[in-house]
Amino acid sequence: MPELPEVETIRRSLEHRLCGVGIREAEVLLARQIKWPDVPGFVARVNGRCILRLQRRGKYLLLVLDDGSYIVIHLRMTGRLLYAAKEAVQDSYVRIVFHLENGDALYYADTRTLGAVYAMKPDELWRIRGLAEMGPEPLTAEFSADYLQGVLAGKKMKIKSFLLNQKWIGGLGNIYADEALFLAGILPMREAGSLSGMESQKLYEAVNRVIADGISEGGTTFRDYIDGDGKKGLHQENLFVYHRTGKACRNCGDSIVRTVVGGRGTHYCPHCQK
Repeated sequence: MPELPEVETIRRSLEHRLCGVGIREAEVLLARQIKWPDVPGFVARVNGRCILRLQRRGKYLLLVLDDGSYIVIHLRMTGRLLYAAKEAVQDSYVRIVFHLENGDALYYADTRTLGAVYAMKPDELWRIRGLAEMGPEPLTAEFSADYLQGVLAGKKMKIKSFLLNQKWIGGLGNIYADEALFLAGILPMREAGSLSGMESQKLYEAVNRVIADGISEGGTTFRDYIDGDGKKGLHQENLFVYHRTGKACRNCGDSIVRTVVGGRGTHYCPHCQK
């Protein structure tokens, strides 16, 4: 699933192409990908509108339109946004086409069709629960070391599950949670509330580091993820534990172990993480 670094990379790759460009017509090829309003309502809301800017909140991408409304996109597992000059794109999983006034097109493609696309007025954004209830993001002033220590206090859940809960930290997913716990030297099975002040500080620094590294390297690509220009990320070449089961730890040489925590595949080094 695209996480914060991947969605931010997509936003940056599309921003210079889409800002100031009008949507001539939205063509919905798979109705169930539109979550609000219905398909005719969605088309009516976006046709003829101009895209002013692109924003991101956690794993959500928001296209701000000239009437103050938004196109909100959650890519989930396999969603992709592709910009194509003169509508020339080769992707058999295209579900929505935004035909642009300049003759180009923005394609929403989704292999497993788990993604969600909305046309929302500002006073309707509360309907997207994950967006409305999202906690502060890494690399922001709101996400401070004191904030993290405060929300960890008393939590009985495992620290890996805590990191994946978007109510506490927005934008983190499986890849970057595993990587942050490795850098902080914390076992993913630890009870979240058991972390000491020093461990909490290390985790705060590690979360910010893995998100910054992921953004700087264009995200992580294993299967579906590409940016708006169709380019794959590079961060997978520098991961410490995620998707490295049985391989040597880059720090100590022990084998990376895979387990399941809270129903999610989890990777760690039993020597480096305590």
